[in-house]
Amino acid sequence: MAVKPLRRSATFVLAASLAFGVVAETVPAQAAAPTRTAVTAKTTAKKLTRAQRNQAIAKRMVAKRGWSTRQYKCLVKLWNRESHWNQKAGNPSGAYGIPQALPGSKMRSAGKDWRTNPQTQIKWGLRYIKGRYGTPCRALGHSNARGWY
Repeated sequence: MAVKPLRRSATFVLAASLAFGVVAETVPAQAAAPTRTAVTAKTTAKKLTRAQRNQAIAKRMVAKRGWSTRQYKCLVKLWNRESHWNQKAGNPSGAYGIPQALPGSKMRSAGKDWRTNPQTQIKWGLRYIKGRYGTPCRALGHSNARGWY
């Protein structure tokens, strides 16, 4: 006959410690083993959307350029409007990718993998914004005023 292990609660550990004069740190039973909820939360935290992954890449690249969090937020708004951060987004005009380069083949200057690599597209898009508008917030202002950037 198999014997089931005792589940030790904080009360049991404390009572045993007092009875035998042992000083012991009490640990709640829940802390002894990860719960199903904790494991699920960890697993869920790892699953990012495509947009979240691409925004994380952009956040690092924006910071490397020395631009502020405000500039990053402007970039997020701008590219949410343009492509929803989808590196395969295209439209009938021929604009393509996260920054909606027109034509998309312009991004070749940032890398051969411009059609599928979000990092290459973001690199190109940040260069374009820097060269034409100076900052993402200025590019967003232009887009708000004219409907394009």
